Amino acid sequence: MKNTETITLIDNSTGKKLELPILRPTVGTPTIDVRGLYKELGYFTYDPGFLATASCQSAITYLDGEKGVLRYRGYPIEELAEKSTFLEVCYLLYYGNLPNEKQFDDFQEDIRQHTLLHEALRSFYTGFRRDAHPMGIMVGVVGALSSFFHDHENVHDAKLRQRAAHRLIAKMPTIAAWSYRYAHGLPFMYPQNHLDYASNFLYMMFAMPTEEYTPPPLFVKALDLIMILHADHEQNASTSTVRLTGSSEANPFAAVSAGIASLWGPAHGGANEAVIQMLLDISNSDNDVQHYIDRAKDKTDRFRLMGFGHRIYKNYDPRAVIIRNMCHKILQQLEPGNDYQELFDTAMKIESVALKDDYFKSRNLYPNVDYYSGIILLAMKIPLNMFTVIFALSRTIGWISHWNEMMQDPESRIGRPRQLYSGEELRNYAKLDKR
Repeated sequence: MKNTETITLIDNSTGKKLELPILRPTVGTPTIDVRGLYKELGYFTYDPGFLATASCQSAITYLDGEKGVLRYRGYPIEELAEKSTFLEVCYLLYYGNLPNEKQFDDFQEDIRQHTLLHEALRSFYTGFRRDAHPMGIMVGVVGALSSFFHDHENVHDAKLRQRAAHRLIAKMPTIAAWSYRYAHGLPFMYPQNHLDYASNFLYMMFAMPTEEYTPPPLFVKALDLIMILHADHEQNASTSTVRLTGSSEANPFAAVSAGIASLWGPAHGGANEAVIQMLLDISNSDNDVQHYIDRAKDKTDRFRLMGFGHRIYKNYDPRAVIIRNMCHKILQQLEPGNDYQELFDTAMKIESVALKDDYFKSRNLYPNVDYYSGIILLAMKIPLNMFTVIFALSRTIGWISHWNEMMQDPESRIGRPRQLYSGEELRNYAKLDKR
């Protein structure tokens, strides 16, 4: 990054000047290097939510919210969604380049060899209540992996980091599917290594020991697409959590478990559940779509159109366009008059009305990736409480890629945000009988 340009700060109270370097990224927003601000002038920066703070350098994912652009390692998400597979995208995100044929064969084979879980983890599942949320199970089981793989404690060994990454990619579908099976009292299904990644997950979710099961090809393609679209999204809350946890040199399983916990929040990974609930409420109501559009515009009404708008995107989320097209294909394959078609029609009506309304256009409120993905998952018979689990399964490669990148960064430091203190200045202790 070029840093020959500077910006000058002047402290009016002391007259001191400070030249801060301007860092120019490959593409994107210029960034001011403020590391000298505290050392030279004695000031912190104040940025709640870190909305204007770059906490690291990264070469993994680029997004431009104003233009609706998302790229993995320079490749447009549209091209990867059309031409690639999830495992190929995993290789791209972790290693930085698309694999050649031999590299990809070796990578897939290594993933296949790590899909099984230690048998002791079967009893670990039984420690949870039957009604435990699958995400709670995911947090516990992924964190527990650290107790089975002590050889991963040296986070500065590149080969051990790679082994941990491959194990996480391979085992996450098994962990996720078993969380569903346990909650429903179903027997655990072991992975079938002759199946591809998405097919294997669907097999472990829905197969029974008593009969044959073949995942529907279009469902396999849809799931693979959903995982590609959710594989990474720059420095979001869960990725930042993984980086912050990993900055203390915690083992990668603990770091990813922390990321899963962050993703669980409804403001992050649970948004597509909220979209489905909204669409169900609207579909079952006697009111028309315009009624809900008007409610969303009413400042005195707490109702919101879920799945519209994004913290970063101020344009149409490029992933939403791709997922909407897949939603069409899925529903065309189902029986006419199915319940999911009504939800999709409702979603399309809301989008059509909202995108013509100046209120939404002026506020850059466009559908995001969560708006249609939930309908696809429901059509695949995946229950609502598994939606965020699918997100975690998909995002694992992004988390572990960022963790690996951080471990190689010579400028990486243990995370230690500062604060703007607003408490009492100084108080003297008084004995209990004097208070």
